[in-house]
Amino acid sequence: MSAEVKVTGQNQEQFLLLAKSAKGAALATLIHQVLEAPGVYVFGELLDMPNVRELAESDFASTFRLLTVFAYGTYADYLAEARNLPPLTEAQKNKLRHLSVVTLAAKVKCIPYAVLLEALALRNVRQLEDLVIEAVYADVLRGSLDQRNQRLEVDYSIGRDIQRQDLSAIARTLQEWCVGCEVVLSGIEEQVSRANQHKEQQLGLKQQIESEAPRERQDLVQVELKGLSHFAPGDTGSQLPACLPARPLGVLKEPSCAPGQLIILGS
Repeated sequence: MSAEVKVTGQNQEQFLLLAKSAKGAALATLIHQVLEAPGVYVFGELLDMPNVRELAESDFASTFRLLTVFAYGTYADYLAEARNLPPLTEAQKNKLRHLSVVTLAAKVKCIPYAVLLEALALRNVRQLEDLVIEAVYADVLRGSLDQRNQRLEVDYSIGRDIQRQDLSAIARTLQEWCVGCEVVLSGIEEQVSRANQHKEQQLGLKQQIESEAPRERQDLVQVELKGLSHFAPGDTGSQLPACLPARPLGVLKEPSCAPGQLIILGS
């Protein structure tokens, strides 16, 4: 991808290194920085750290819960728990809205503006389009804004963190996809087999015709020669084949008429 993605990866690695040795309030502050950092949209590795999980049973449980919302949830989920969660900065709000668009894009590729406005809690289309353009520049998704039909058409979006309880559903979906591929492959192999059989039949027919053609040609020549062998010099018309009229031929003589007269040869 672009250079921005490489910088994003470096920033994420730096946060992970800092988080390994941080605890308590320092770790909570670091999490807020991660949630606000541009280009960081994956939080699974951070959630898997033992010291981060310890926050769930500490005075910073709300910060841990906020991190899980960014990892797996949407902006609507945050609004539903806003009273029990830390307030968001504008940068954090926009990032969570970007992730919410990604979640919607995983279900449907053409998302109506009305659905987006409600899911992202935006007041007007201008705000929505600005947010989508910002997500495109951040390489979170790719697509187009269809202003005439009032919808977002998504061609690509990043992947989000996966919860452990979702693994069975993903495995089932992959298994169904594999079964579908096997069915398609079986159908293709059957079609190839039929095509090969048809090809072999056509080649056999061609070889048969080519092998019989010289013999047929030779038989035809022999028939023609046999018909011509009935004729000899001096034979009369009575020996002609039945298809020709049996009549004596006239003898051509020198014309003795004047120019302009028609000569009829008698029998």
